Amino acid sequence: MRLTGPRPSPRPGWPRLLRSWRERRVFAGSVLAAFGGVSAVVQFAGQLFPGAVSRPGLVLAGSVALCLAWGLVRARPQAAVRQEFTRPGMTVVVEEGDLFEQPGQLVVGFTDTFDTVVDDGVVINDASVQGQLLARRYAGDARRLDAELAAALAGVTPVAWESARDKPRGKRARYPVGTVAVLGTRPDLVFAVAYSRMGNDCVASSKVQDLWLGLDRLWDAVHRHGQLERLTMPLTGAGLARLHDLDEDSLLRLILLSFVVHSWERPVCRELHVVVRPGELGRIDLPETGAFLASLAAGARRHV
Repeated sequence: MRLTGPRPSPRPGWPRLLRSWRERRVFAGSVLAAFGGVSAVVQFAGQLFPGAVSRPGLVLAGSVALCLAWGLVRARPQAAVRQEFTRPGMTVVVEEGDLFEQPGQLVVGFTDTFDTVVDDGVVINDASVQGQLLARRYAGDARRLDAELAAALAGVTPVAWESARDKPRGKRARYPVGTVAVLGTRPDLVFAVAYSRMGNDCVASSKVQDLWLGLDRLWDAVHRHGQLERLTMPLTGAGLARLHDLDEDSLLRLILLSFVVHSWERPVCRELHVVVRPGELGRIDLPETGAFLASLAAGARRHV
């Protein structure tokens, strides 16, 4: 998959804590609210004890410093959200981290051709989740990964075959979007879900409907093979699949909604961890995500 280029860098001059728009908004609102509260206290104290405020400049400086400190504390980015569901009994965690340092079973997004070549960075970018899967779970052994994919896809009929002229690089068999290849052995299964289409120019693309279908088939496969063990997945759709219809917040909510709705019908796993890369975390409103999960948990109680 080709890269479309990096996302715009945060504005220079902003401290690391205030790089995202949400952090700046929370910081500004908290500082203004705190300043109003401190001003009211100072005025009230000045009326009761006229001699107490003898150095107004010092009091003002102290008040401003206190308000700024409060704003920074309030704007400090949240690193994780955790929600317990009683019905069905499960836990959902959204956290910052490294996907491949997590224990247990993994979800990795693939294209409909299940390409794996990373040598020249044209077909699969080595920095993508697929590229990292090959490097870190398979020690760069593409033959072993291809063999496991072939075995997992043996019972699936391709929907099309590309010619060598039309697609000179990579694999040419196309599988239905939503196909899930289960790789490895428990407890370290990898669920390779095809939710995007690989163009003949080696540029992947996807649509919201494709992702929703892929997630639906993914939960079915995890239900059949995962034995309710912990499942970890990235923010699927936020990378090189060009799912431009949704931002990171919307993608995350789509994944969470799909998982919870599917779990109402039959259990998928006891723990789902959505691991967000540090570069994506600043574009996600985790407090709002926590509120969204809480509303889903309340809805799940009503659903049962």
